[in-house]
Amino acid sequence: MDYLSPESMEIMLRLVVATLAGMMIGINRDLKNKPIGMRTLGLVALSAAMLVLSGSVYKGLIYDQDAVSRVVQGILTGLGFLGAGVILRDRSRMEVKGLTTAATVWVAAALGITAGLGAWILTATGCAIALVLLVLGKPLELSANRLFGGTSEEEPNS
Repeated sequence: MDYLSPESMEIMLRLVVATLAGMMIGINRDLKNKPIGMRTLGLVALSAAMLVLSGSVYKGLIYDQDAVSRVVQGILTGLGFLGAGVILRDRSRMEVKGLTTAATVWVAAALGITAGLGAWILTATGCAIALVLLVLGKPLELSANRLFGGTSEEEPNS
């Protein structure tokens, strides 16, 4: 395979976009001092894209749907272990922490899968929605709790 062929350039583009999408989600986690950040989520997205592409690179980017389906299933199964590693439970206060960070692992992998498939609209839209949710989700949640009388862990006496 020629490294400057259009097919090779497309493969490289998909891998770079996947990595950048994962890194963008990870920056949010780094800014919030969470256990998973830019490097980890960039690697999750990159590896997902690599796995999706691995079944098609030698076929000229023509996908066998059954093969891609099995690759995606394998990725999602493996992610459960990585996500579980960032979920912590405080038995004394009966709190579970890290669920949002664990969910970002799934988002990063999904972004990698969509970028690996060349589904640019899905990748861009998914990344944008995830970032909006990560940035604005907590303030909206706190406002809704105050408005509707709920409680939140960031409010005193919760």
